[in-house]
Amino acid sequence: MNPVRVIINGSKGRMGQALLTCAGRMGDSVVVTGQADMGDDLEPLLPAADVVIDFSFHEVTARAAAVCAAHKKALIIGTTGHSEPEKAAIRACASQIPMVWASNYSTGVNTLFWLTRKAAEILGPGYDLEVVEMHHRLKKDAPSGTAVTLAEVLADVRKLQLHEAARHGREGITGERTSTEIGMHAIRGGDVVGDHTVIFATPGERVELTHKASNRETFAAGALRAAVWAARQTPGIYSMQDVLGLK
Repeated sequence: MNPVRVIINGSKGRMGQALLTCAGRMGDSVVVTGQADMGDDLEPLLPAADVVIDFSFHEVTARAAAVCAAHKKALIIGTTGHSEPEKAAIRACASQIPMVWASNYSTGVNTLFWLTRKAAEILGPGYDLEVVEMHHRLKKDAPSGTAVTLAEVLADVRKLQLHEAARHGREGITGERTSTEIGMHAIRGGDVVGDHTVIFATPGERVELTHKASNRETFAAGALRAAVWAARQTPGIYSMQDVLGLK
């Protein structure tokens, strides 16, 4: 089978460099045919590629999706922090190309998503829900996309609207905690790649599910795995749960 030809958008960033390193270790399954970064024109690179992996900036992704759709190239979206108009513009391309859109490409984190859903279903409404995440001091958005996905999973199980249930930190006289809120807490400091913990707390006991990433290559390996998978798919929006067969 021919290797999947990949373009890395955001190649000079931390994740871009991790993708280049991991791609070099994947043998004949993947070949990087192009690299683009801030100020570069992605379009001239597309004829020699099957898939674009975008780890640039959220402002760039909608444009990248439109260019990929015009050239019928699959897209792996690794950016987070999109505005609602940006999300809408990206979704508009889903009828033309396959896109894997995930807040986190780590196999371990996607297992955490699955475990979080199961724990929420098993433990039931008697447990208070809190999500805590920590990242390096240079991260620009908060909470992390992964933390938002975890909270979305919890809200879905509880039949809540996340924008109403989320409590981003607490300050002052907040009153007693309600049973319908989902606490979210973002910590920034040092060079932490990414730590996420989901807490289920009830009188007498506490259950915690935690994932800690020690380097970015775990995310890069997952994104490359998604690229190989997406190259064979029909148009639509997919998640890493689809890639890993967890749905």
